[in-house]
This record gives sequence, structure tokens and C-alpha cells, in this order.
Amino acid sequence: MMNRRSFVLTSLAAATFAATSLAGCGGNPDAPASTGDSAEPEAEAGTGAVDTGTLIVGFDASYPPYGYRDDNGDYTGFDLELAQEVASRNDWEVQLEPIDWDAKDTLLDSGAINCIWNGFTMEGREEDYTFSEPYMLNAQVIVARADAGIASFDDLAGKAVITQVDSAAYNVLAGDDATQADLAATFASLETIPDYNTAFMQLESGAVDAVACDLSIAAYQLAAKPDAYVQLDEPLSEEHYAVGFKLGDEASADVVTDTLRAMDEEGFVEELCEKYADQGISYTNWCLE
Repeated sequence: MMNRRSFVLTSLAAATFAATSLAGCGGNPDAPASTGDSAEPEAEAGTGAVDTGTLIVGFDASYPPYGYRDDNGDYTGFDLELAQEVASRNDWEVQLEPIDWDAKDTLLDSGAINCIWNGFTMEGREEDYTFSEPYMLNAQVIVARADAGIASFDDLAGKAVITQVDSAAYNVLAGDDATQADLAATFASLETIPDYNTAFMQLESGAVDAVACDLSIAAYQLAAKPDAYVQLDEPLSEEHYAVGFKLGDEASADVVTDTLRAMDEEGFVEELCEKYADQGISYTNWCLE
């Protein structure tokens, strides 16, 4: 017969063994039962318009006619109206976010915006964003004061040229293309500024001699002040506008492309181009078919 002392020792040994076994397996008597070692971590929620139901448009508010503030203080423009119509047709909310152009990549990566829709050139940026199909033809051009005697690229030698920071025009002139790099080397200076409205103010005041910009920006400025400026006939480059999304957001890019195509087929795009025709927008430059 087991005496009382032997029974206590045996019980303590059994308890110690059980506790050791639980500790060796990572067990915790207060923890919930394991669901198995093969459980996958929950996937991170996407920030795209398809995922959230909200199209958050990052745009430069000083970039007429694509995005700007009108006389009533409201944000408007050709691209912003396109974005609003796309959102409406997909039952998305739309949020217009004026941004510092230098911060666009940080804002897109963080989800503070989920697209860049603002006369956004896709050439040279294909590795950095997922784009919609291109919808508008564009070019980079030089605009000078009408009284400056600048009629060709040769006349830019020794002149001060300005453009928007991180713009397609700057990338063309400061990029790897030898022809444009050689042209820029003849300038007295190639300056950058945060927005084109201020660039044209400097041009008008005589602080600089020429502005390198998008064709559409040139058309807008020439329409506003036809006697003040002249656009050089030869373009710096030709390119396309597209809507830029966070790299990998093909779902949102595809929906936007399909919706833009449907809007064009129904005549919405042509009517919108006519609305902005006096600001330099032409339906002949629409390229999404």
C-alpha cells in the first residue's frame, strides 16, 4: 500500500512533468487553443479605389486647365471633371486632394491619395507607377515672350529657362537624351519652380526668358494672353497623359481605363473638350479608343 508521503511525492512529480511538457510545447493554460501552425497572416487591405470605394485624386492645384481653383474658390479642371465622372459611374466617392508635387510619391505610397490625375506624363515613369491606358497626346514645348526675339532653339543660347520641378519638361532637358541635354547646355540657366503659374509670371516680368512646359499649358497661357507669348514650332518631345496609380494597382487602373473608354463612346469626352477648348484642350488629342 502506498503511504501518504509516497502519494504526495508521486503527485508532485506528475504535476511537474505536465508543466514541463506544456512549457516545452509553448503551451499556456490561459491561452486559447491553437488553430494550427499553417494559419496564414491576414492580408493587408488595399488602398486603391477598387478596394476602398473612394477615388482619392492627387493633383497640382496650379495646373490649369487640368486642375486649378476657379473664381468661386472651387477645384475644377479637365482632368478633375473626368475623375468625378469616372467615380460617379462606378459608385465611388471622389476626394480631390491638392498636393505638393514633390510629395506625390510619398502620398501615393501611404494611401493619402490613390491616384495622380493631373496632366500626368507616363513616358519615363513606367517602372514607378501602374498606369491607365494613355488618354491624351501631349508634347513638351518652349514658350517665350513675344518681344524677346526667340523663334528657334538656337535663339535660346545664353537665355534663362524655367520649368516646373520634377516635370516632364525638366526630365527631358536634364535627362539622358543627348540632343536635349546639348540644348540645355546652351542655356544661361535651367531653373525650376513649384508651379507653372508662377513660372509664367516670371516670364512676363522678364525675370526669365522662356518657359519649358506641356503643350496644353502653353495653349492655356497663349489663349489667356495671345499677344504676350510665342510658342516655338519645334517640340522638345512628344508623349502621352495617363492616370498614375500605386505600383501593382492594376484593378483600379483597368476600371478607370474601361470607364474612360465608355465615356468617350457616349460623347461625354468630346463635350468636355469643347467646354475647355478656349483653355487649350482639343478633342483631336484624345487617344484612347
